[in-house]
Amino acid sequence: MKKLALLIVFFVFGYTSYSQLYVNNGSYIFNNDNVFFVKQDLNLNGNGAIYLRKGGQLVQGRTTAGANVGTGLVSVYQEGTSNNFGYNYWCSPVGNSNLTAINSNFSINQLHRATTVTSSVAATILPLNNYNGVSTNSSLSIAPYWVWKYIASNAYNTSGSNGWISVNSTGTVEPGLGFTMKGVSGSDNTIAHPVSGSLGDGVSNNPLSNQRYDFRGKPNDGTILIPVGSVAGANYANNTLAGNPYPSSINLNLFLLENSGYTINYGTGTYSYTGGITQVIDGKAYFWEQKKTANSHYLADYEGGYGTYSPTGPLVTSPGTYVAATWDTYNANGTPNTSGLSSGSTYKRMFTPIGQGFMIQGVVSGNAVMKNLYRSFVKEGVIQNSQFEKNASASSVSDNWDEIPNVAGIDYQNFSKLPAPQFKLHTIINNQFTKESAVVFNNNSTDGYDLAMDASSSDNFPKDSYFPIVNNEKFIITTMPFGTYKKIPLAFVTDANCSFKVTVSELINFDLSNEIYLHDKVSDIYYDIKNGFFETVLQTGNYLDRFEITFTANALSTVGSLEENFAIYQNNDLETLTVENTELIDLQHVSLFDIGGKVVFQKEKLGANTIYQFPTSSISDGIYIVKLVASNNQSLSHKIIIKHSRK
Repeated sequence: MKKLALLIVFFVFGYTSYSQLYVNNGSYIFNNDNVFFVKQDLNLNGNGAIYLRKGGQLVQGRTTAGANVGTGLVSVYQEGTSNNFGYNYWCSPVGNSNLTAINSNFSINQLHRATTVTSSVAATILPLNNYNGVSTNSSLSIAPYWVWKYIASNAYNTSGSNGWISVNSTGTVEPGLGFTMKGVSGSDNTIAHPVSGSLGDGVSNNPLSNQRYDFRGKPNDGTILIPVGSVAGANYANNTLAGNPYPSSINLNLFLLENSGYTINYGTGTYSYTGGITQVIDGKAYFWEQKKTANSHYLADYEGGYGTYSPTGPLVTSPGTYVAATWDTYNANGTPNTSGLSSGSTYKRMFTPIGQGFMIQGVVSGNAVMKNLYRSFVKEGVIQNSQFEKNASASSVSDNWDEIPNVAGIDYQNFSKLPAPQFKLHTIINNQFTKESAVVFNNNSTDGYDLAMDASSSDNFPKDSYFPIVNNEKFIITTMPFGTYKKIPLAFVTDANCSFKVTVSELINFDLSNEIYLHDKVSDIYYDIKNGFFETVLQTGNYLDRFEITFTANALSTVGSLEENFAIYQNNDLETLTVENTELIDLQHVSLFDIGGKVVFQKEKLGANTIYQFPTSSISDGIYIVKLVASNNQSLSHKIIIKHSRK
């Protein structure tokens, strides 16, 4: 057995590997900004410690259950929301330090406030009747009332073994299970890890934007079983709050695919569906998002929702697809009410960072399996597909992934890291909220339902848009092979007269077609949604077959005829929008929309002039949509950019 006794401070400056590691009492390892790989287990003797700083991570390679042992600790930072009314979904990378060679449960008493680069003080755990966590320059106080875990159940909240289970200050959370915890108010300007040469991040504990927590304990390792269920019933059935249980990032694609019945060829980065008894979850992960300006603890005042991630890429090294949450308000019993408000943000989800919790949905009663094989070393940052839910700051790191160790047999440098070609749709519903959805193209998929590629929504809004792939489920991510003449059904449902506006909000690695249309099969009109909006008002009903997305328009459609007769352009020097009407077509009205669908101005009954000019000096910089409607109801949309010169 190879053991390394560390009697002095040891700085890790590169990819360092050990078969097994013994950290002696009174010694520690300091890992700054790098990966530290141990093939098997750790022995943290006495008060021996490993400090992971400035994005430093610990990766282990054991293929069986975790066997780390010792009363010492690993210390690792993660930042969450600084709003004491807002939730984060967490998953601890550590458990209780003890002499048992097994992963241990976690308690919030293990959360600390950093004071220096290696030292910290335990957070104050408030009484249950104190609902507001607080951060100051000398203390960190956590409100334990908001600490809950969730295991598959057919009820929103139960007093039994499943459902939402209160953890508070006395309970524990098993390895691999996630937990909820609200943030804190106040600020903490202490810089525990000051910049010194190449060391330190110079970040304060709480600069009013996020709160730093120091997780301290025995690091989780090896195979971890996460209970899932298959329960018919009400809202939240079959969900389990899980997460990344390790002090390193994980490749979420690997976890979702293998636990959904796919076989992964780690040597080539490819995957194929086998199904059978190995399938325990449905291939997607839900991430809780909440409005950052939340200001109430009452459930009826919550504005939040679940964003959805699915590994839609052609390879396990390809980023999947994330669709932002549709923020909705909630009834007192926890069910969404009937009027949503806004849309959440787009986060990078492929590499799940340390501490991140997420919901998974079971398809059988059993266990999802988390493995060291899924671990990676990807620093958290916007451009590297790894981002904690509420951490809005971005690390200035490269996107070449050169520092990912090849511990899983995946050569990230030689495999494509491009996402599957896709585009995002924004559907603005009744001018109240925006529903985001995604159309993805992967030749390994089908036009029907594909597990871990197509993803249904967690929402059940009475006014909604979705892809009707199978069984009347509301899908918000649809994946299929591309075809020039493909027709993709887009459904709408409403319980009362409702306006719907649809536009392409984002193109991601998509150059398969120059045009994207929404076709209304009743009127036989093709609307250019790549450059403009489709807009309609629908009466009560479920519109499954009327609308479709296409990439070619009928030659006789209104789009082509108006495009030939109008020229639309923005002159930013003269701060003027110009519309030229070469064929003297009778123009009914001209509208200007911002990218969110809000009407900036609208001019009615313009007649048949050769040129129209509209001042734009009072309009903010941004992307806008100009929409023309002729007297025969033909329409044309065109995208412009308004940018004022700064003198």
